[in-house]
Amino acid sequence: MDRQPPFNSNQITQRRKVIRTLLGAAMATPVLSLIGCGGASTSTASTSASAATSTGSTGSSGGTTSGSGTKSSGVTTTTDWLSGGTSSMTENFPDDSLFESSSTCSVELTQTLTEGPCYFDSEYRDDISEGQTGLPMMLCLQLVDANCNPLSGYEIEVWHCDVEGIYSGDTSDSSDANGFSSSFCTGNDRDALAAKWFRGIQVTDSAGRVNFSSCFPGWYSSRVIHIHFRVKSNNNDEVVSQFAFSDDFVDAICTSHTDYSSRGEPDTHLSGDTVFRSSDEAYLFDLQQNADGSLLAYKRIVIS
Repeated sequence: MDRQPPFNSNQITQRRKVIRTLLGAAMATPVLSLIGCGGASTSTASTSASAATSTGSTGSSGGTTSGSGTKSSGVTTTTDWLSGGTSSMTENFPDDSLFESSSTCSVELTQTLTEGPCYFDSEYRDDISEGQTGLPMMLCLQLVDANCNPLSGYEIEVWHCDVEGIYSGDTSDSSDANGFSSSFCTGNDRDALAAKWFRGIQVTDSAGRVNFSSCFPGWYSSRVIHIHFRVKSNNNDEVVSQFAFSDDFVDAICTSHTDYSSRGEPDTHLSGDTVFRSSDEAYLFDLQQNADGSLLAYKRIVIS
């Protein structure tokens, strides 16, 4: 690894009051194939039986729950989701059994998905929110090989937009910002241009795992709500791709959660997305609601 140690970023604490919609842009087509797999089906994370219920939708791990939060990418309807950003979370990250499958690890062939125009390399940090508001989210990723053996010492980098669909745009410390489209990604928003919110890098531990504290992203025109990720080893890309959320879950949050409801449902769902398809369940996060009302989003990444 040849990156520098973590740096502290200036917190961006002022919530923007004006809602902006970014124009859509055509995304590049996938350029190569790698190996990926969906998340596991078992979690030990706490859930609130009175706060979340499932509507019986089956997600990528083939499971449904009722009255105890959401398993896999199924639908959640609740009035008790937490607000206020990552500082509101009181739950601890679940242990590694989160990723244990009840059966043999299933490896599914997938394609690398476009990096997109909003990438620039970030910094090592656990909480990537920089004080921004939104539904607090534990983002847990596990990197394994084709035999589901954990891979340690790899960099996993994530980036996504804020609740209003705006990406941060402070590239002053970035060594790789050549593809960053500042105007499109930030909307030339002053706060965004001075921030590095919702971007971060971690190195996988002995279990192949990284944990980020973040907030559920918002949406912008022509794209479903998604999170980008990049896996590197010795500064070489292993995979660059994206994960998304089920349409039902997204619509429920965007129409009922206090930090998202003013914008309503996204204008694009999986069937009309420029990157995903409605059948791409392998790209959907596994989800649960934590006991404190925060969101747990987790997924396995498998590389050859």
